[in-house]
Amino acid sequence: MSSAALHQHPHFFPNPLKWAARWIFTTNHKDIGTLYLWLAMIMFLVGGAMAMLIRAELFQPGARLIDPEFFNQMTTLHGLIMVFGVVMPAMTGLANWMVPLMIGAPDMALPRLNNWSFWILPAAFTLLISTLFMSGPAPDFGWTFYAPLSTTYGPPSTDFMIFAIHLMGLSSIMGSINIIATIINMRCPGMTWMKLPMFVWTWFVTAFLLLAVMPVLAGCVTMVLADRHFGTSFFNAAGGGDPVLFQHVFWFFGHPEVYILILPAFGVISEIIPTFSRKPLFGYVCMVYATVSIALLSFFVWAHHMFTTEMPVAGELFFMYVTMLVAVPTGVKVFNWVTTMFRGALTFETPMLFAIGFLVLFTIGGCSGVMLSLAPADFQYQDTYFVVAHFHYVLVPGSIFGIMAAVYYWLPKWTGHRYDERLGRWHFWLSLIFLNITFFPMHFLGLAGMPRRVPDYALQFADFNQIASLGAFGFGLAQLIFLWVIIKTIVSGKAAGNKPWEGGTTLEWDLPSPPPYHTWVHPPHLD
Repeated sequence: MSSAALHQHPHFFPNPLKWAARWIFTTNHKDIGTLYLWLAMIMFLVGGAMAMLIRAELFQPGARLIDPEFFNQMTTLHGLIMVFGVVMPAMTGLANWMVPLMIGAPDMALPRLNNWSFWILPAAFTLLISTLFMSGPAPDFGWTFYAPLSTTYGPPSTDFMIFAIHLMGLSSIMGSINIIATIINMRCPGMTWMKLPMFVWTWFVTAFLLLAVMPVLAGCVTMVLADRHFGTSFFNAAGGGDPVLFQHVFWFFGHPEVYILILPAFGVISEIIPTFSRKPLFGYVCMVYATVSIALLSFFVWAHHMFTTEMPVAGELFFMYVTMLVAVPTGVKVFNWVTTMFRGALTFETPMLFAIGFLVLFTIGGCSGVMLSLAPADFQYQDTYFVVAHFHYVLVPGSIFGIMAAVYYWLPKWTGHRYDERLGRWHFWLSLIFLNITFFPMHFLGLAGMPRRVPDYALQFADFNQIASLGAFGFGLAQLIFLWVIIKTIVSGKAAGNKPWEGGTTLEWDLPSPPPYHTWVHPPHLD
């Protein structure tokens, strides 16, 4: 088509009002899934820019590139944006796109509620980020906003943060109700519970977790608001309250939240590894029960974040043992993924590379988690950079790599185009290398005693901090490749065809996992 004909094409320059109305009022699950994913990408870049400021300040001791108060604001907003603005919307976007397709439903059960649950989020994050531009300081007490820092000493902008958290929670609750209703009521005939794809199972369990814990977070921030303005003393020791109560309430939400962030990624990996191994998922029933077990155990481990709060020894022992028990169903999953790959006809396209990267690095994060679960040792690790290293090794290779694997895996389905495999591999290897350069030295910093959330530090920590900062800058720049791959795929990618992943496998949106035996390619060396 010539350029003149292209400009006369009715879809080249769409009517702006119609275009805006299409996206604002849409009830199509694919459109809403796309909106969630683009919001997550925007927030990823915003939260990543905040991380760059944090690491620039920590590049050398005494740098003072940014004000210490602004540094604390960056640590607070970076954590809130990455958890509530990146991982949760991205996973919800994947659910919106794929769950109806995987269960044979025409749409989500409650399409208008689906639209509303998305559009609450841009308002919430606009409100949260606007605290940076208010006359007083933005919230500067860390993403966990412990009392009394957020009650007695919190700046006026804390109230806007609380309202934003309420909006995020409302969106999550509505989205969870929608997903549960869709999976229960709209499965195609013959799709029994034990024929659901693993991604659907993990999101079904995640939705119940969200319904259980988001009201707890809402109650927590409401009590903070009441202490700040209505004369209550929930967390004020001078009025008969208890600051430690805040930690109990917050972490009763906070630890299941960790599994809310990671379980959908487990589902993604359980779809990708069988596809590129040309084998059905090993131990499907065990994987389902392991998912449910992880969710149930997550409600009994919250106080392992609180070993240093003068907890009775019996309490420390209980939470220590239950925390270590969570490693059992997680280990079952890792074993089943590895066994799925064992003697399979493996190929290593970008989604599989991210899945393997997830598998190796998430396991490292799990091992440091077992170290932190030991109550006597935790007294040494508490509030050091060892904790930062641990949860970034869980959430970046876990949740973020899981999201990236899903995007590369399903991008041909979403767009009808193939992404540039060469660029995808560059993105993976640069992300993998720089991620380890960033976060692995933090283990050593923590073991040497460097506290987290500090804008300055002693000279003996300088070398590892410089290495970590260089890695962070590299990791951040590598994500620009990811953005370019997505845009290039949408605009000019080659046609994907019905089976974009070569090797005779059938894609997971056409096939439940585990697939029937006769539908997967039998590797020649198993004959």
